[in-house]
Amino acid sequence: MQLLVRTLALVVLVLALPAAAQDFPSRPITLICPWPPGGSTDTHLRRFAEIAARYLGQTIVIENKPGAGGTVGPGGVAHAKPDGYTLTQMHMGTLRIPQMQKLSWDPLSDFTYIIGLSGYTFGVVVRSDSPFKTFQELLDYAKANPGKLSYGSTGTGTSPHLLMEEVSMKTGVQFLHVPFKGNADSTQALLGGHVMVQSDSSGWGRFVDAGQFRLLVTFGNHRTKRWPSVPTANDLGLDMVYNSPYGIAGPKGLDPKVVKTLHDGFKKALEDPEDLKVLDQLDQELWYRSSGDYAKYARETFRRERALIERLGLLAK
Repeated sequence: MQLLVRTLALVVLVLALPAAAQDFPSRPITLICPWPPGGSTDTHLRRFAEIAARYLGQTIVIENKPGAGGTVGPGGVAHAKPDGYTLTQMHMGTLRIPQMQKLSWDPLSDFTYIIGLSGYTFGVVVRSDSPFKTFQELLDYAKANPGKLSYGSTGTGTSPHLLMEEVSMKTGVQFLHVPFKGNADSTQALLGGHVMVQSDSSGWGRFVDAGQFRLLVTFGNHRTKRWPSVPTANDLGLDMVYNSPYGIAGPKGLDPKVVKTLHDGFKKALEDPEDLKVLDQLDQELWYRSSGDYAKYARETFRRERALIERLGLLAK
């Protein structure tokens, strides 16, 4: 009799579990890319999604939702149903911009952090016919012509914007910032001569390799493997490093079993040779973080970035 009671209790417990925890995933997953198609993030996530689908057993659909410095897409996911079927790329802007302006979501309390993936290589490029052969020549022009040197970025509050603000603060020069929705838009602006400079992640790489753009400086700890002759900002005495790690998150309240399923599938995809090849092509490093470590990183970074934003005078009033 006791065995029968225990068996019935177990059946009731299993039936009470959310469907998502029992058979997840049972349908396609949507992964929001908060940038336009064609940039480095879009390139990586699309290939990553194809690989991860093999490990999770379901299609992963990339949906581009650019805008507001990459916060439109994550903002929608913050209010999505917490079933694991709607996820988003999380980037440094999601930890900075909410401190610069009022948004309808909080990057710490409104998300479930799933896995850390990679980090960008940032650099400043000009067209190959630009008179600027070095970053110092660019700075000299900007100093002699305050506010006239225009540069495109992926939006106000993003790393490509803030690194140029920090350059401005350290050197005393004034730039003209022109924000775009993403890498593809700012690249087209530079190609068309609508801006003089582009500050961005390595989505410009293929244009550098094709001889259309000239890479003047990068902002990592070390020179890149792909362009070893290009100096870092530290090489030039600027004492600044930007690598801007990113990962994947879902809405708050995700079932821990769903989080584990996603994390484990994504980790296998991240370490898959095909994914590592894409990261190498984009000159990006592997930046794996478990769900717990990624959430801890987000909390610590949110506090640290507040100090930078306040120092640059960009903190929301």
